[in-house]
Amino acid sequence: MPSPTLPIDTTLLKPGLRLAVGLSGGADSVALVRALAERSRELGLVLHAAHLHHGLRGEEADGDLDFARALAALLGLPFHEARVDAGATASENAETIEEAARRLRYGWFRQLMALGVVEAVATAHTRDDQAETVLAKFLRGAWTEGLSGIHPVLEFPEGRILRPLLSTTRVEVEAYLNALGQGWREDSSNRHLTFTRNRIRHELLPLLEGWNPQLREHLAQMAQLACDEEAWWQAELARLAPQLLLQGRPVWVGGGGGGRAAGNRLALDVTRLTALPTTLQRRLLRFAADQLGAAIDFPATEALRSLALTGRAGQMLQLAQGLRGERTARELRLAVLPVASVGTAASQSAPEYTVAIPGEVAAPAYGLRLRIEVVESDGPKEAQVAILRNWRPGDRVRLRYSSAPRKVKEVLERLKVTGSSRALWPVLELQGRIVWMQGVEVEPEPGIRISSTSLEAAAEPAP
Repeated sequence: MPSPTLPIDTTLLKPGLRLAVGLSGGADSVALVRALAERSRELGLVLHAAHLHHGLRGEEADGDLDFARALAALLGLPFHEARVDAGATASENAETIEEAARRLRYGWFRQLMALGVVEAVATAHTRDDQAETVLAKFLRGAWTEGLSGIHPVLEFPEGRILRPLLSTTRVEVEAYLNALGQGWREDSSNRHLTFTRNRIRHELLPLLEGWNPQLREHLAQMAQLACDEEAWWQAELARLAPQLLLQGRPVWVGGGGGGRAAGNRLALDVTRLTALPTTLQRRLLRFAADQLGAAIDFPATEALRSLALTGRAGQMLQLAQGLRGERTARELRLAVLPVASVGTAASQSAPEYTVAIPGEVAAPAYGLRLRIEVVESDGPKEAQVAILRNWRPGDRVRLRYSSAPRKVKEVLERLKVTGSSRALWPVLELQGRIVWMQGVEVEPEPGIRISSTSLEAAAEPAP
């Protein structure tokens, strides 16, 4: 009877590679370390095992560590272990347990590589993990590159993170282990539906597979397409950006080129920017912001595009992370101001839009189109105008089914909205009251209905 095998992408592995497998004790990592140990001589690998105790789940996690240590000993592998407190780290940095655990885990892997213990670390992400990741990023509103999901290789200055099982399914993993008679550890937290990934794994994906049984495969294929296209975009931007971006504040002399100053300013010629395809305009604006250390979302990108394409000389736009856009006669200038100097500048300088009732308005600064309809006889008997604007400190909103108004600041905290998104968050004011707020259900205003769509969605033809 032939020995059981597990599909592995061996193109990521080179002879002589000192490779650690991130061995959590779960089925995926156990299968990977067993498969690589069996083929290490054939592949020319110097194999290690590495286990990080996250300080969660008490005795259960202690058991995971003991299991991983024993398995490494059985396979004759050097074993590396460390302990962290993911819960405390998450609290200190206002992040989720999942985010803190991942950051700590990859930080430790990089330490192992920086110390020269190993050259690379392999993690046991499978095709199922890929499908869950792509779906999670889609639900959060990722850019197209976000749909590339888990990449086969992550490059760090210290070394590489490899994912040899991305084309392997969880069913194949468990069949391989069962054929070997190899046990594994079950993480009880994987059943807790308080975690987004678990809800996607146990509820959403099975529901969607009722519509399309091949969904996981299709999501994995989408990730591969997005990953390949992103690699092309990165090469294209590296070629085009030096031609289109000027460092510093350009000084125009007789219509000629500009000088270069410190690296906290960039400028784009609006005539050349306007001539480019929309998708390249967005890519260049995001690339420019990234060069200044700011990550901009879709509404911020569209606001900058609108400022460049239709703005007036002297018009300015303050965005999150201290990023400011300034329109001149010939350029869109981007600069990053110290955060301390920005304060509430985003609230003060974000554009406001008036909306007649009934009526609608396109708001590029927020990336949305908002519509107000009169739906009942007790609606407004005379012309009224609402104001679509950025939220301000002190604003209060009454959520549907809530007993009293809440501070918008507190609502954003409950939504876990931080960073650039929090600095630019639209609300609709009518006669001094907040009657609509992005992302929440507000107590309905009698006689009117308020709806919004993204500008990107609104631009697409109806089916």
